[in-house]
Amino acid sequence: MLKPLSPSEKQLLLKFARESVTATARHTLPPTVESANLSPALLQLRTSFVTLTCAGDLRGCIGGFQIEYQLYEDVRQHAALAATRDYRFLPVTSDEVAQLEIEISALSVPQALNYESPEALLGLLRPEVDGVILSNGFQRATFLPQVWERVPDPRVFLSMLCEKMGLPHAAWKQKNLAVQIYQVEKFTEAEFKN
Repeated sequence: MLKPLSPSEKQLLLKFARESVTATARHTLPPTVESANLSPALLQLRTSFVTLTCAGDLRGCIGGFQIEYQLYEDVRQHAALAATRDYRFLPVTSDEVAQLEIEISALSVPQALNYESPEALLGLLRPEVDGVILSNGFQRATFLPQVWERVPDPRVFLSMLCEKMGLPHAAWKQKNLAVQIYQVEKFTEAEFKN
């Protein structure tokens, strides 16, 4: 079990994400980070998702499960990608940056979830706790645990996840897909505003 990040560590990650989004929107490089001054928690090899919203609407979300960087750098990388590479949106402009709200989800390592039947799978999922990854060969999609807030019904959740993966919505009922679950430590800039 990972030790929770401290408030100061969360604030620092949010600052790094903000700097990365701002620099990317301005087509410049973000400030250099002196990693020797960072806490061990921020230097752990770990992955994240960075979500950008504007007036409550999604503006970009990018993350990953392949651990390549220390957490602070993973957040910087995913923040830049959320601002420019989410295929659902045009790149963030420098004029938009001030209106963006940044949310970071630091992920645990995904664990395989073994199940016998679709009904058994429904009983194993923990709404609002587990993020879910569905895989079918090379097809893969995930929903962060935050998605449960908008989609609390596990049947609908899995159906929407199948559609996100490019499969029919009932695919999870018709064959045993590979399922992994993970948890996140989620925090936003709004939590630290006075």
